[in-house]
This record gives sequence, structure tokens and C-alpha cells, in this order.
Amino acid sequence: MTRTEEPAPPVVRGFAPSDFKSVLGHFCTGVTVVTAHDGTSPHGFTCQSFVSLSLEPPYVSFCPARTSTSWPHLRASERVCINVLAHDQRDVCRTFATSGGDKFTDVGWSYADNGAPALDGALAQVEATVEVEHDAGDHTIVVARVTGLRALRDAPPLLVYRGGLGLFVG
Repeated sequence: MTRTEEPAPPVVRGFAPSDFKSVLGHFCTGVTVVTAHDGTSPHGFTCQSFVSLSLEPPYVSFCPARTSTSWPHLRASERVCINVLAHDQRDVCRTFATSGGDKFTDVGWSYADNGAPALDGALAQVEATVEVEHDAGDHTIVVARVTGLRALRDAPPLLVYRGGLGLFVG
């Protein structure tokens, strides 16, 4: 097989944050809402930096911004529910991406087995207990042990690609 070599685009060195965001925006990610209940009220935030980390033991990881006003409430609870959003939950994504206010006012939810809010309409939910955090620039890397999980719907996921929200059509 013969391949025609095309010149590679120049590699950007000494780049601006906007370049970093633009290039990494070419990697498609799913959207989750990480929730917890502090015994008085529910808290949550939109998070696209969620990954499975280990099968044995079962760990997941997510990365809240260091500026998050919600994360301190979730951290104090230690028990979280990661709600994987479906393509028809853009409003839920936007609601939990805002800072402050009662994000749960117009969102249906119930208590997951670990006491964290399980959002209505989610594709899947992963219950976990926070085990460790690592500082990482303007975010925190959270490692959490999975204590329960369930797939709920057979629908396309909500995805982020190049700064926009969309769905996967296979």
C-alpha cells in the first residue's frame, strides 16, 4: 500500500490558553452531573471530565474546577452520584453549569442508595465514595470508589465537542 505524505501542520509551542482549549476541544467527551446531599440540601455541578479509572478496585475519577462553589459541599458529604446525561438533557447540563442558586428547583431527582441525588432521565448513574484528591492546576483530580451503579435508559448520550453540546449518531 502506498501512502502520499502530506506536510504535517506546524506544532504550536508556547501556546495561549485559548489554543489549548481549541485543540483539546477536538476530543469529544460525555457530560455528567456530579451530585451529593449534605444532610440539609442537594448540591451538584456539570462535569465533562469523568472517566473510569480502575476495575479492581472499582474507581472512577472526575475533576471539579478549583473555583467551584459546589465542590466543597460535595466533598464534605464524601458520597456522590455521577449522573450520565442523555442528549435530551441539555437544560439540566446548563442548569448545573451555573454558579450559585438552587439548581434542583426544576430538576426531578430521588435519593440514590448512598443518599446522593439521582437525577431523573439520566442514562446511567454511578454511586461512589470520595477516597483521594490531587491538586492539578486550576482543577482538582478526585478519585472515588464505586459503591453502586445502574444503566437506566437506552438513548444517545449528551456530548461536548469543540465547545458545543450535541448527540452521537452512529
